[in-house]
Amino acid sequence: MCDFTCSGAKTPINRIESSRKEPYEALSDEALLASLADGDSAAQDALIRRYTRLIRACARPYFLNGGDSEDLLQEGLLGLLSAIRSYDPAKSSFRTFAVLCIRRSIISAVRAAQNHNNAILNDSLSIDQVLSEDGTSLPLTAQDPEALIIHRDERRRLERELSRSLSDFEQHVLTLYLKGLSYREMASALGRPPKSIDNAVQRIRRKYEAVCQEE
Repeated sequence: MCDFTCSGAKTPINRIESSRKEPYEALSDEALLASLADGDSAAQDALIRRYTRLIRACARPYFLNGGDSEDLLQEGLLGLLSAIRSYDPAKSSFRTFAVLCIRRSIISAVRAAQNHNNAILNDSLSIDQVLSEDGTSLPLTAQDPEALIIHRDERRRLERELSRSLSDFEQHVLTLYLKGLSYREMASALGRPPKSIDNAVQRIRRKYEAVCQEE
């Protein structure tokens, strides 16, 4: 996973972190905000430098499906910028408000990604679609409720049979795969190389096919 310290093209925070820090370090948050309101755009860069470590700390506990750590950090930055734009000194200190906005932005991004992945799972990622090479499955509609119930029960039984044949590692891979994670994301989450993930997926597919053929 890429971080703000990764090589290559710099993110906005990278560029700001490497810019001149004087004479803003001695100013309070509120003084920097006042300076920014007077048209000093460098005061905003100083605030971003000051809160970069806090953004990292707020993002660390979370995982963004379909994204990486830098995406979460950028969401945190957007939260900070929102705090800078909408801060009301009559309600709280800027730091308290900034933490709230940063966390809210990160959590909103995580929830949005989860909702998107859940919609994908509900609509198309049944276990046979994921594990079959061509992604096909038996088309069923709500017009045939009895067939839907039978199909659902059969699917659950096949999943139980498959689960008994999988190693712990393969179980973890299957769980992440069904959530829509990429090989790279699964490799990072499980501490294994992407090739190991690919091999596990191929084994799971073979075992699933074997379970289906036994029926």
